[in-house]
Amino acid sequence: MPKISLAEAVKLKSVLSKRIHELEEEMDRVAFIDIEKGSNIPEQIRRLTEVEVDLEEVRKDFRLLDKLMYKANIENEIVFNDESFTIVEAIELATQLRAKARKYKEYGAAPKEEFSFSYSEGVTLLKVAMFDPEAYRLKGLEIERQANRLSNLINAKNYSVELDFDSEKYF
Repeated sequence: MPKISLAEAVKLKSVLSKRIHELEEEMDRVAFIDIEKGSNIPEQIRRLTEVEVDLEEVRKDFRLLDKLMYKANIENEIVFNDESFTIVEAIELATQLRAKARKYKEYGAAPKEEFSFSYSEGVTLLKVAMFDPEAYRLKGLEIERQANRLSNLINAKNYSVELDFDSEKYF
């Protein structure tokens, strides 16, 4: 059976999803027709049943591809920072690292001290950071680098893993 890389499968899944939506729209176009009462029904290029058959075939391929991708994401591993992760775990870790980097960079942009709004006159309030903003800015940059490195490892793995799937109909 022809093979497809996991990276190509990710793209193909998007193509199949789009094709499903197009076929659903085609069903809507061919399912009904407006004609003048008493007129003959015009010949259609494709009948509803033909579109349904195509749609079921694409949906079946989508389910198979989805299953193969999930299986590959669980069975294949990536080594990152001397620890082994399945692809699905690595994807989640990369997402978490990006969220952590975003939060740390947010703290890194905060001033060490700033005047805060006061509801009473004569009272000066200060908002004081209980951390070193520069240290958090640097930590945010380092974690972002780690997330980028992990994403590159995931991408490389996605190109090396092959799935038994015939993509000739779509690519």
